[in-house]
Amino acid sequence: MKRNWSQESYIKSYKFAAQAHQGQKMPGSEIPYIMHLSFVSMEVIAALSVEKETDGNLAIQCALLHDSIEDTHTTYEQIKAEFGEAVAKGVLALTKDKNLDKHLQMEDSLQRIKQQPKEIWMVKLADRISNLQAPPHYWNLEKITRYREEGIQIYEALKDASDFLASRLASKIQDYKLFIDQV
Repeated sequence: MKRNWSQESYIKSYKFAAQAHQGQKMPGSEIPYIMHLSFVSMEVIAALSVEKETDGNLAIQCALLHDSIEDTHTTYEQIKAEFGEAVAKGVLALTKDKNLDKHLQMEDSLQRIKQQPKEIWMVKLADRISNLQAPPHYWNLEKITRYREEGIQIYEALKDASDFLASRLASKIQDYKLFIDQV
């Protein structure tokens, strides 16, 4: 069976991301941050098995690298030199602009993502799918509700990129309501 992505591309990106995020933990846990990137890339790989007309290498590389600029000392220039301009632009679009007020960052990011190929949209869908797990114990009702609403915002903006991922995100958003009801 022919795939639209390569294992070599995955491994190269995974190693780079593991190095960049070394020592970081997933918020509210002792789980290494690389696990989040693995979950996001797994969601993208699952979608690629259904959506064959997609640049799988672009999607997977951006899935593994999507937090590199935002959460590490990695620069756009480093990603461009190592993975090319398309990947660097995708990762930059997926990076929140911390110069903006927090309440404006998601809308700005979504606008920049929408200027990128659909593969970048897929990464954002996969990112929120993987993040809609049980919220950290220290989140209050307002934070949990706002996070779910952001999920809906992402879904509405990017659902056309992937029927598979849009369906997964819609299901996760619905399930996440349980956490609101429990508070």
